Amino acid sequence: MDSVATVEEAAEKLIEGAGIDSDEAFKLVMGIREAAVNAVLHGNGYDPARQMTVTMECSQERVMVTVADEGPGFDLGSLPDPRAEENLMRGTGRGIFLIRSFFDEVNFRQLHPGTEIQLVKKFAASTGASG
Repeated sequence: MDSVATVEEAAEKLIEGAGIDSDEAFKLVMGIREAAVNAVLHGNGYDPARQMTVTMECSQERVMVTVADEGPGFDLGSLPDPRAEENLMRGTGRGIFLIRSFFDEVNFRQLHPGTEIQLVKKFAASTGASG
């Protein structure tokens, strides 16, 4: 999980340096952290031989983050709905739901092996990042 902390720190620095509103910045960092946790835990299964690759870009128009793992992949359609009554008390299963609520675009791509998730948050010209 050290790599998740590294990703989270890098995301905080990138977003902080862009002048994004603190509430919005918190959501974006949390979403990026969730994507990294999913890559390490679910994708790579904590296997130290498998790598996680992360790229981050930030401009006045958008934040774009890509997280890729080397795991077996998964079926997005098989994820349980965390809002369903039988899942409300579960301690896990909300990561993708949260990511989708924090970002404007969330795209998945199977890499064989691995999964890549791309997160995009767009900013209006007057309310976006300032640098």
